[in-house]
Amino acid sequence: MASKNRLDKIVSLSKARGFIFQSSEIYGGLSAVYDYGPLGVELKRKLNQAWWASMTQKHENIVGLDAAILMHPTVWKASGHVDSFSDPMIDDKQSKMRYRADLLIEEHIEKLHQNGKAEHAARVQELLDTSGTRKSLNEDLYDIVMQEEIKGPDSGAFDWTEVRQFNLMFKTQFGATAAGEDSEVYIRPETAQGIFVNFTNALNTTRQQVPFGIAQIGKAFRNEVVARQFVFRMREFEQMEMQYFVKPGTDSEEYERWKKERLDWHKSIGIRPSKLRFHDHPEDKLAHYAKEAVDVQYEFPIGWQEVEGIHNRTDFDLGAHQEFSGKKMEYFDPRTQERYIPYVVETSVGLDRTLLMVLCDAYREEEVPGDKEGTVETRTVLKMHPKLAPVTAGIFPLIKKPELQEVARKIQSELSEDFKVQYDEKGSIGKRYRRLDEAGTPFCITVDFDGLEDQTVTIRDRDSMKQERIPVDKAGEVIRSRMKNWTPDEADVEAEAG
Repeated sequence: MASKNRLDKIVSLSKARGFIFQSSEIYGGLSAVYDYGPLGVELKRKLNQAWWASMTQKHENIVGLDAAILMHPTVWKASGHVDSFSDPMIDDKQSKMRYRADLLIEEHIEKLHQNGKAEHAARVQELLDTSGTRKSLNEDLYDIVMQEEIKGPDSGAFDWTEVRQFNLMFKTQFGATAAGEDSEVYIRPETAQGIFVNFTNALNTTRQQVPFGIAQIGKAFRNEVVARQFVFRMREFEQMEMQYFVKPGTDSEEYERWKKERLDWHKSIGIRPSKLRFHDHPEDKLAHYAKEAVDVQYEFPIGWQEVEGIHNRTDFDLGAHQEFSGKKMEYFDPRTQERYIPYVVETSVGLDRTLLMVLCDAYREEEVPGDKEGTVETRTVLKMHPKLAPVTAGIFPLIKKPELQEVARKIQSELSEDFKVQYDEKGSIGKRYRRLDEAGTPFCITVDFDGLEDQTVTIRDRDSMKQERIPVDKAGEVIRSRMKNWTPDEADVEAEAG
């Protein structure tokens, strides 16, 4: 299946089954802003809970925080966001559309490769890689666009403005008046700074000792001009971040430990190991705060892309906030009698990107036996980890008969104490299976007349479609056991539709 076609199908399924909707759709939508529907919000919360448990429950030296979205403006001056959190943008005078200049050039390079002009592409790539060394970054990027005569993607015209830096932070007015710069605040573009400014508060109130971490899940906002590819790049998104404070000199060792631990977490939520990899940041491409950095990448339908960033931030952030605030950010080590500003190892994963990764990894199209003997049909199924499934089990009476409905409702009531379950009695049993296959529901329990006699039900497995009779009073136990022992199917079975 072509990658774009695959992503389009996932987008379509997300809307049809209630995972993700376009925000304000009845008014034409708001670009790169999305709402999570009934199934999407369940999946999102389970991912949220899985990450939170892995951080704050399994590590006694990691505590939680929920910082405010609005912060003092000087926070963003100290962090470098006011001066350097921007992208190089170029405007097409004809279409009035704005583009990131570096991405425009990268797309041009890709077209050169596709047209068999590898040598030419390599020369342009070298110019892009060294941009900012000949003149300023903006001037170098503009020169490449001009020399290559790159045309506007929407207008087809060659009529550009100069390249300018466009800050990605949203501004808003604070307080009752809206006059002057003093009343302007930024809507946070990341959650990390809320952790750094609360470092001493968390340290003093929890009696932790270095090394220790602070974890947070929260919204961030970036005025992305190039926001695309569904929920992969959005203007409003959610981050799951943990900042781990360590003694200088131990930072590289802790950095390597957290690399392994974070990759293992992605595997633990059912992502196929073959679809995951590390991508190290070249030394000359590191962020201004980083000593070393690596991405956890997943092979999306749009190619290998970052899901999580792991960074050795040194003492940049605490040092900067100490300088700008005049407040001490030092740690006194009672064991060694030393004072120092801790180094920080950061793990930062996008919750929305993780959810998209789960959908992409779980999506399958399979040829299966049809309802009629000898026929074959294509089923769409989400083979996600059962612990993440929005609905854990479907509960069905075989047909609409009071005696079957009564037992099915009783099972629903009992299982709903521990699991999200869904009662369904509409349509054929096959259609009910297909509906829940598309929702990623791992188990379906059917009550039939035989079961009324021997107190059994049929449990059907989503992945294998195998059915087994089990005692009705063991349903919860069987579900727990199968959830615990589930392993991902490494196969990527797809049928070309049409």
